[in-house]
Amino acid sequence: MNKGELIDKAAEKASASLDKPITKKDVDAVITATIEIIMDAVAEGNKVTLVGFGSFEPRDRKEREGRNPKTGETMLIQATRVPAFSAGKLFKEKVAQ
Repeated sequence: MNKGELIDKAAEKASASLDKPITKKDVDAVITATIEIIMDAVAEGNKVTLVGFGSFEPRDRKEREGRNPKTGETMLIQATRVPAFSAGKLFKEKVAQ
């Protein structure tokens, strides 16, 4: 599922649950804003938890040794901070069914 398909499904589901039509444009704006807020919070070093869905957080990777795949030469990979997602209990249970 891509973002466009997600917007279509979300608009359909929200319209049905609210008993009034919601435009895809409005849903797109909300989804885009939500994603940007999560990315900004994680970039600032904060953890974002959506109960039942999961948590987004920054994680630090240590400096480590790697290899250049072309030459096989050993090289140093710098320490970095990466985004991470941990699925929540309800999400894990739904996928496991």
